[in-house]
Amino acid sequence: MNSTIPPAQKSVQLDSVKPSNVHVPTPKFFMPVFLTVIISTLIYIALQVNADLAHVPALSLYSVVLLSTALVIALGFEFVNGFHDTANAVATVIYTNSLSAPVAVMWAGFCNFLGVMLASGTVAYGIIALLPVELIMNVGSGAGFAMVFALLISAILWNLGTWFFGIPASSSHTLIGSILGVGIMNHLLNASAGASSSGIDMDQVFKVGKALLFSPLIGFAFAAVVFLLVKFFFKRHLELFQPPKGNEPPPPIIRALLIFTCTGVSFAHGSNDGQKGMGLIMLILVGLVPLAYSLNKNMDSQQVQSFTQLSAQTAVLIAPNNQNVDDQQAQAVLTRYLQNRQVTPEVLPALASMTHHLGQEMAQYPSLKDIPEKQISEIRNDMYLSTTTMKSLAKKEALPHWDDAQQKIVKAYQKNLDGFLQYIPTWVKVAVALALGLGTMVGWKRIVVTVGERIGKDHMTYAQGMSAELVAMSTIAAADGFGLPVSTTHVLNSAVAGTMVANKSGLQASTIRSILSAWVLTLPVTICLSGGLYWLFLKFL
Repeated sequence: MNSTIPPAQKSVQLDSVKPSNVHVPTPKFFMPVFLTVIISTLIYIALQVNADLAHVPALSLYSVVLLSTALVIALGFEFVNGFHDTANAVATVIYTNSLSAPVAVMWAGFCNFLGVMLASGTVAYGIIALLPVELIMNVGSGAGFAMVFALLISAILWNLGTWFFGIPASSSHTLIGSILGVGIMNHLLNASAGASSSGIDMDQVFKVGKALLFSPLIGFAFAAVVFLLVKFFFKRHLELFQPPKGNEPPPPIIRALLIFTCTGVSFAHGSNDGQKGMGLIMLILVGLVPLAYSLNKNMDSQQVQSFTQLSAQTAVLIAPNNQNVDDQQAQAVLTRYLQNRQVTPEVLPALASMTHHLGQEMAQYPSLKDIPEKQISEIRNDMYLSTTTMKSLAKKEALPHWDDAQQKIVKAYQKNLDGFLQYIPTWVKVAVALALGLGTMVGWKRIVVTVGERIGKDHMTYAQGMSAELVAMSTIAAADGFGLPVSTTHVLNSAVAGTMVANKSGLQASTIRSILSAWVLTLPVTICLSGGLYWLFLKFL
């Protein structure tokens, strides 16, 4: 609250503040609309899946059960993510009376849906890059499914636990910890058996870790600065710096700004967090139904022919006269490189041979739909090895030096590779969007109360809510553009705290301790939990 307001007036204002808006009953039309949306979406998903599987051999009962279980768990993670993380986005509009709680939650759920549907997929495959390469390439094996089940279930358990106690913990942080736990346990098990494994891709871990570490700090600092700027330029508008009275809405312009920023955060959250579930669902689909989902069937014959030409040209640029390495040897060399990241003299010839081989292999088929089931998984793995190795070598500056024209050819080749591999069917986006949106509308209240009432000592003002949401929206959208997973929870909570400090409102120590404790404990707890579950599931799958 504004420090220029006299203490007596401040006391009167706080006594008049009744956060009853958060307890507004749900409208009667909500349940029929809710059920209609669910049923319609499920019918659409069923029709699309049936169309995808119509041209592949019938799945065994075991595969159907495994696929169904994996999809339910993956969507369950997104559902929990919805009411755990997205609730942060609506806290400001609810506690400033800009929207009633039911309307705010439904609107946020819809914006999450749109964010997921318009997501690029970059974050989804950034998450997958954290996983051990040998498990990605053999995701259809028992170890592959043990990995997916372990990391998703551990993430769900930790999210549910922190949600139950109303602690805003990060779903992104939780998922990263779960992935690390599986990677560490996989490395330990392989090491004890004398087998090689990739362990953890530390470069990617540091990249993601920096995004998770610095985004809350950015949120805190920028929100404080934005609030102080608002306070400086609009100091005559005292209503901006006062808490709402009862359920009285803010002035129209302020209300529009608050609703706009809530919309932006909800949309950005959907486009960033929703992709994490998409990437894991694609791994599941590739593992169980490779013929339908291994490669992007939307790539036309012209694109396939272009890829064939680019492969031959790129192979020559990588290693001239070194394109005759045996296929199995090339796979072994590139796999070993991705496991230990050590550039040896064999890597570039193996990469060139793999690149050349891919072009020859694809030239045999008029379109992707003509590739036999036995070959499609091998082609996908070779493509994955090729693109991942090239990206890694580029970071290490271990690729040959090319002129602009040559670099253009190589970039076009990589873009084609990503076009084959990094795609997400529309029905997967719809399923994730539905789970995330429904989660928002079901379990929002615990986290909203924490953000709205328990971070600062004073009630949130209009200017604080607007500043926090604006910074959170911008930070998450920027991270999405760079393909970095960030935590909506951490960014928004730190932004709210930043405005409280800037306004000298004070922070509630117990809540801050709980949030910091969850932030510190999330990684070690989820690492241990997912590692233990992975070891356990390996016994049964």
